[in-house]
Amino acid sequence: MMSDSGYFGAVSVWGEIVVGLVILVGLVGIVVPILPGVILIFGAIAVWAFVTGGTTAWAVLAISTVLLVISGVVKYTWPGQKLKEAGVPNRTLLLGGIAGIAGFFVIPVVGLFVGFVVGVYLSELQRLPDNRQAWVSSKHAIKGVGLSILVELLGALLASGVWVIGAIAA
Repeated sequence: MMSDSGYFGAVSVWGEIVVGLVILVGLVGIVVPILPGVILIFGAIAVWAFVTGGTTAWAVLAISTVLLVISGVVKYTWPGQKLKEAGVPNRTLLLGGIAGIAGFFVIPVVGLFVGFVVGVYLSELQRLPDNRQAWVSSKHAIKGVGLSILVELLGALLASGVWVIGAIAA
């Protein structure tokens, strides 16, 4: 039977440090999309809530979940609408993503970003009649992806902040 302090009792300081580190890795995973950042953050907070138990922990999980879901929805709708208005097709983003993945393996550290930009530009250069138009369209795509990352990061930072407040309160 579960007490109000969770299935395993109170979370130790080391347990909260581990949760905090996983959240930090998740935040890095949002900015450098190698790791599933939001999933790591949600999972860390969910495990913390499960282990900690109590009303505060479950409230933290609920609020964090809502923030992560809202940022996920906005991440895909707002930048997507801006890209559609700018006339950037989904194919351009797909090819940029594939080139980014290839770039990740070719150029350490910055290859993901360089590959994405080059892939988007080449896709737009193939689609549009001249360099200038291709670069303008590429800038829209890059800004859209940047906006998407910022929206997701904001939601993750807010969820992380809620966890910090909850960990202090619990």
